[in-house]
Amino acid sequence: MNTSTLPALGTTAQVRIEIDDDATPIVRLIGRTLRDADRLGHAPDVLRRASGTVAVRSHATPQAATVTFSDSAVTVTGGVFAPTDATVVVDLDDRLARTASDGDPELADAMHRALQVPLPEWREAAARFWEITRGVPGVPDVLVAVATGPDGREEARFGSGPSTYRIVGTPDALAGLFTGTDFLLTALERGLCVQGSMAQLSTMTAASWKARYDV
Repeated sequence: MNTSTLPALGTTAQVRIEIDDDATPIVRLIGRTLRDADRLGHAPDVLRRASGTVAVRSHATPQAATVTFSDSAVTVTGGVFAPTDATVVVDLDDRLARTASDGDPELADAMHRALQVPLPEWREAAARFWEITRGVPGVPDVLVAVATGPDGREEARFGSGPSTYRIVGTPDALAGLFTGTDFLLTALERGLCVQGSMAQLSTMTAASWKARYDV
């Protein structure tokens, strides 16, 4: 089992969250989301459940995972190979929005609530994204995030050097991308704009995967 993650400065994980050593994308996504929930103090009552098993399934693909709660520990494994207490069906491309559920309704609701981690302020999300991804080979020297809205444009810069990559979007879109809640290519389809070379786009796609799947 893999329990590694990058904690935020000044925070301490309270719950042991484990995933498969060779985890599938859905397992990594759920594991990273629950680690963020623990790091931010979101839904602690859910993460500290004494018992319960939940199947989390994709609404559009065969991807599935089993989440097991046991004495302040959470284990996420690939597939569903035994009966579970509840099932939650989610849209992996729409911030884990629930499309259906079955079994114990209280447990299903609790599981989904734990997966709905509130987005931080976009600058905070950008700073953490930079810390997590700046070691990815080929990442530009400078990341410029530009938030657009009714009150105009606000900019945040991270790093220094000759190569720059600019990402422009609403505060919500930026926070979604930088936390890994939204994948870069999905965000681009929804209106996020980027400025940089094709090689940089490829590298930033890899950075987006790192933020989303904690790899």
